[in-house]
Amino acid sequence: MEIAVQCQNPTADNNDCVVVGVYEGGVLSPAATLIDMASGGVLQALLRTGDFSAACGETQILYQVPKIAAARVLVLGLGTHGKVNDRQFRKAALAAASALQSARISRVSLHLLDTPVVRRPAPALAKILVQAIAEVDYHFDRHKKPADSPQRAFDTMQLIVTDDNTTYFTEIQRAATEAHATARAVAWAKDLANEPGNVCTPAWLAEQAEAMAQRLGIKSTILGPDAMEALEMHLLLGVANGSRQPPRLIILEYWGGAEDQAPIVLVGKGLTFDAGGISLKPADKMDEMKYDMCGGASALAAIQATAELKLPLNVITVVPASENLPDGQATKPGDIHKSMKGLSVEIINTDAEGRLILADALTYVERFKPDVVIDMATLTGACVIALGHQTAAVLGNHEGLIHELIAAGKESMDRAWELPLFDEYQEQLKSPFADLSNVGGRPAGTITAACFLSRFTENYHWAHLDIAGVAWKSGENKGATGRPVPLLVEYLLRRARAGGLRGS
Repeated sequence: MEIAVQCQNPTADNNDCVVVGVYEGGVLSPAATLIDMASGGVLQALLRTGDFSAACGETQILYQVPKIAAARVLVLGLGTHGKVNDRQFRKAALAAASALQSARISRVSLHLLDTPVVRRPAPALAKILVQAIAEVDYHFDRHKKPADSPQRAFDTMQLIVTDDNTTYFTEIQRAATEAHATARAVAWAKDLANEPGNVCTPAWLAEQAEAMAQRLGIKSTILGPDAMEALEMHLLLGVANGSRQPPRLIILEYWGGAEDQAPIVLVGKGLTFDAGGISLKPADKMDEMKYDMCGGASALAAIQATAELKLPLNVITVVPASENLPDGQATKPGDIHKSMKGLSVEIINTDAEGRLILADALTYVERFKPDVVIDMATLTGACVIALGHQTAAVLGNHEGLIHELIAAGKESMDRAWELPLFDEYQEQLKSPFADLSNVGGRPAGTITAACFLSRFTENYHWAHLDIAGVAWKSGENKGATGRPVPLLVEYLLRRARAGGLRGS
């Protein structure tokens, strides 16, 4: 999809379709007013019929509007004038994209940047529009028989500005470029996660990461079982014991910042399929356990966007990739494995494996002397119970980093909410036979999982994103969401604008 920023009168815009906004009560946006005046009151006539109320997300396509160059005008309801918030604007943008796609319109002009949205300037609206169009445009159908009439994808999208002031125009163009890179990263993360487990194995995931890295000039290193054994990564190897697919540790390094700038390290859980091991999961919805690598996919996608945008940062992505299956060699409940850090872990539940592979990865990244480390993982069902499917959980050992991630989530509309990480929770991880247990019982499951990780992150600033509730959708329209890629990219953009410096 090509994205351009233009200054254009909607009446002379000759794209396949122009999109203009209207509000409840008959209030027209400036672009809609111009079309209404040129056409002799077509839009006001539509509103007088009562068939179109202009409720947020309501759409109506008009054809061959008199004295309008475009073949179609999509009238988009925006709700109450002066009270539109970012969530409503996004809802309207998604509705417009769906209507355009249903009509198989490939070249579209969006005259919506003049919409007054609470606490959101025009560049932020440009990002919302680009990502909404990309979200609706996304399809994962590579394993399906080609349809007789495939759904037409968007070809060209123009964001129309009403002011050709150089600074304003540049800000919109920059926002569109950032949003487009984010959208591509989200789509790639979805592609990786939506692949079935018989395709997306640890080796395959490593191959995809290497191919992306080679294309963008990112250094890549892939470690296999022998290298892991030499590093004494016995937690990661223990999880992989029950699988015929050998594990991989994927390391990507993007050095776009100053030589003396400590890197930002992203660590993503890469369980390409999780059956629970000997602690076998129920059969219902086990197919969705191919999504247990969404954290890894997001970490890979975030460094892709970083490289595409040429951000002046040093960013490293590390993804421990494995399967967790039952087998005669699989780790058994009660087994004890020693971590790369030297801590022994009693494995009470083999289905609490994500924290095990992350623990060795979080120890490995110490060698990079990181500024901050952010891990993301579909880690606990308890997070879904606590926060549902709307918000990720964030926990960590540095309040400044946590607050920066929360702020990035708000800005990108990919929200996270802080949960406590009090020392008292560590008591639940005590083991009579090892340094710690891999589970802490039912109470505060998300917190005790993060407590486990915290034992391996004591030497740097660290935050953990539990994305179990937001990484994919179930049901008829099941599929990966690409979260938390928008949050991560926004965080990296903010760091880049701050010269690589983090907050307090």
